[in-house]
Amino acid sequence: MNIAASSEGMNILSLVLHASLPVQLVLLLLVLASVISWTMIFRRWFVFKLAEREAERFEQQFWSGGNVNQMYTELSRDEAKQTGMASMFVEGFREYKRLVGQHKIEPMDVLEGVQRAMRVALSREINYLETHLSFLATVGSTSPYVGLFGTVWGIMNSFRALGSISQPTIAHVAPGIAEALIATAIGLFAAIPAVIAYNRYANNVERLVARYEIFMEEFASILQRQAFASRA
Repeated sequence: MNIAASSEGMNILSLVLHASLPVQLVLLLLVLASVISWTMIFRRWFVFKLAEREAERFEQQFWSGGNVNQMYTELSRDEAKQTGMASMFVEGFREYKRLVGQHKIEPMDVLEGVQRAMRVALSREINYLETHLSFLATVGSTSPYVGLFGTVWGIMNSFRALGSISQPTIAHVAPGIAEALIATAIGLFAAIPAVIAYNRYANNVERLVARYEIFMEEFASILQRQAFASRA
């Protein structure tokens, strides 16, 4: 069984090594794209795991009934490391403290300023979460066509070689067609994981953004009540 598997592997390697230069370049490009996409897949997996964990931790801390001013003071000490809801909270509450202390400013104007500040923080979070997703989408959509190009090129060479053979048989074209089909197989190997990861991570982005927006609305409502209470 091992001998058969080894022989098969050597045959595939031999087909790749004896393929035409354009087909080899296609295979190299697809393998490189696959390696990069897998690297990004694992990196994004850790990013989303961390984002979900941080969101859960912050919500527990925020809704535990602690002092909001104290929480802001603690988080703003190391603001550069704050992400997700913590970043939106810090930006929103900073704007609230800046505006609410001004004279002749209406509570609704305070609320609008807080919402704008949190929206800016949300935009930064979305950009961070969507990093490398466009590359995964590109690999997933273009890899099959790149592999198909290598397949078509290899088949063209195989049939072109038949012109110099008086009595062609399947044995004459089989190696060339096999070389060509390897390009299609590697193209699918690169595309399928990228497409699956892109769809999964795009869904994760949507769920996290929805979670962030719900918190922003709830926090804005809290600050709005405080703003009206301070003017009473």
